[in-house]
Amino acid sequence: MMATTTSFRPYAVVSLLIIFFIQPSISIYCDEDDCYDLLGVSQNANASEIKRAYYKLSLKHHPDKNPDPESKKLFVKIANAYEILKDEVTRGQYDYAIEHPEEVFYNTARYYHAYYGHKTDPRAVLVGLLLVLSGFQYLNQWTRYHQAIDMVKRTPAYKNKLKALELERTGAIASKKKGGYKIDKKMQEDLSKELELQIKGAEKPSMWGLLGVRFILLPYTLGKLVLWYGLWYWRYKIKRTSYSWEDASYLTRRALGAPRDSWEYLDEATKKDLIDRGLWVKSNLDIYLSEMRKESKRRR
Repeated sequence: MMATTTSFRPYAVVSLLIIFFIQPSISIYCDEDDCYDLLGVSQNANASEIKRAYYKLSLKHHPDKNPDPESKKLFVKIANAYEILKDEVTRGQYDYAIEHPEEVFYNTARYYHAYYGHKTDPRAVLVGLLLVLSGFQYLNQWTRYHQAIDMVKRTPAYKNKLKALELERTGAIASKKKGGYKIDKKMQEDLSKELELQIKGAEKPSMWGLLGVRFILLPYTLGKLVLWYGLWYWRYKIKRTSYSWEDASYLTRRALGAPRDSWEYLDEATKKDLIDRGLWVKSNLDIYLSEMRKESKRRR
């Protein structure tokens, strides 16, 4: 019996959610009331009949004319109903919502677009969207980074590196007995902060990489890019000078299709060898790739 009750709960929750969402789509315009009933007109009433009914009721229930608190509440409802029915667009949307109450999200979206769409500054929407996306982006990066850090800290390589750093700091000699060497927990935390963990694919979160920050810096980035291309053309196309180390690295990375992070992980000797080969020249790249293929076959 207990199992049956437990399995029923998800269906009950779904049913409650459906009821919760369907109800507002029907009453989103005039709460629990019917807008036409509030004005005392039929759904087929024309604009002049609606206007006439509104003025008649507003004179009767206006707070200046009728001090009754209930009458004041009714006046607010009447005014809201008139605002909806006097406009052909919102009236059409309301009529559609009456006929199709099951289209919850569509009716709700049309309502809020009609009432708040023209009042909302697109720039504010853009800023809000960028802030939300940047927040999710940073949270995702932070989660991935800390998950990767936790995984790395469980590896033997990390523990050995931590042990070596602790010995370097204290000058202690590790006991050769099994389990005889242990690092104090507080010291381990302090030393782990000194170890700079570079994890490919899960870099430490940075504000500079967020969408919002990039968008704000877009004019600066474009200006810097134009300046960079201009200087590049002047140095290497007009003056025909030799490539600098940074520019040669960029050309080599581009020729190999290697991301910046992958390039940074290479040792200096490997970088120098690749740059000296001049891989940005197609013939040199073809020779290098051919050598790599032969080396791969030889290892097999």
